[in-house]
Amino acid sequence: MKKELSIALFPGDGIGPEVVREAVKILKVLESKLGLKLGLKEAPVGGAGYEASGHPLPKESLELARQADAVLLGAVGGPKWEKLDFSLRPERALLGLRSSLGLYANLRPAKIFDALIESSTLKREVVEGLDIMVVRELTGGIYFGEPRGVQVMPDGKRKGVNTEVYTEPEIERIARVAFEVARKRNKQVVSVDKANVLECTELWRQVTVQTHKDYGDVALQHMYVDNAAMQLVRNPKQFDVIVTTNMFGDILSDEASMLTGSIGMLPSASVGGNNGMYEPIHGSAPDIAGKGLANPLATILSVGMMFKYSFANEQVDAWVETAVEAVLNKGYRTRDIMSKGKEEVGTSAMGDLVAGELEKIKC
Repeated sequence: MKKELSIALFPGDGIGPEVVREAVKILKVLESKLGLKLGLKEAPVGGAGYEASGHPLPKESLELARQADAVLLGAVGGPKWEKLDFSLRPERALLGLRSSLGLYANLRPAKIFDALIESSTLKREVVEGLDIMVVRELTGGIYFGEPRGVQVMPDGKRKGVNTEVYTEPEIERIARVAFEVARKRNKQVVSVDKANVLECTELWRQVTVQTHKDYGDVALQHMYVDNAAMQLVRNPKQFDVIVTTNMFGDILSDEASMLTGSIGMLPSASVGGNNGMYEPIHGSAPDIAGKGLANPLATILSVGMMFKYSFANEQVDAWVETAVEAVLNKGYRTRDIMSKGKEEVGTSAMGDLVAGELEKIKC
């Protein structure tokens, strides 16, 4: 790992600046602990980007992302910008970053901490020991396919069009990511599609099967998306690695997050290009923005993933997870994971607690 690293910080909107602020505390501890020099540069994206430049992904912000060793993003979006033209809405910044940086693979772990089993809405025996990795294809599918948009028909009525498109190379490369990830876990992959209805995902299944021939040590199973959604609730521990399309992955990973107790607990890594982008999977939560109620743990855990996937240091990822676990074991909770008998703390206090535990860990 290099001793000088540049990290682009994109706080974004809503609670984004609050959770990124706490993640920076973790980065500062790691900088000191590892003898690093971290160049942290902040820029606006999303609604903040629109307010600054008239576009959700300003050119300067995109250039900063391209030059950085890694990107840390908070969240984008909010009611304030919902009436903008579709091309100018905050969420376009996410799609633009993923596409421009070539980040085609999104890794979303859903792992439950023992201390939070009581926060899950499912029974202890269903979720205890849960550890799933969702590998979501990120730069193809219905979110990027053409043609798209709202069209006016000859009779004056409107129709909305979005196109689900995947090429063979796109499917093969995300399948390889899933198989490689599985090799470092329990060597089991479930590929989720809708091959009985959608020709695009029939191709997905065919290419995944073909690619699997290079990974004979990994078990491959196929599952329709509707069944997968049901199985995630019925018996989630049957899954190790799930690989699926952009839209299915978006939906299933949010479902998986609730198995862990809160969407505020799930980090993510978007990789595939020269650098990577790391972010919590939750949204901007404008209803609690500025109130000090946001859970920063997903963003803090995303810092751990950054060191693992962009800086090739799995030990740091383990340290961050250990620090989070220590805080939870001591009974500290943000409101979204609060339960009887625990001590509620705010966003800043939670960040301080994790930073304190991280400082205690010996190199």
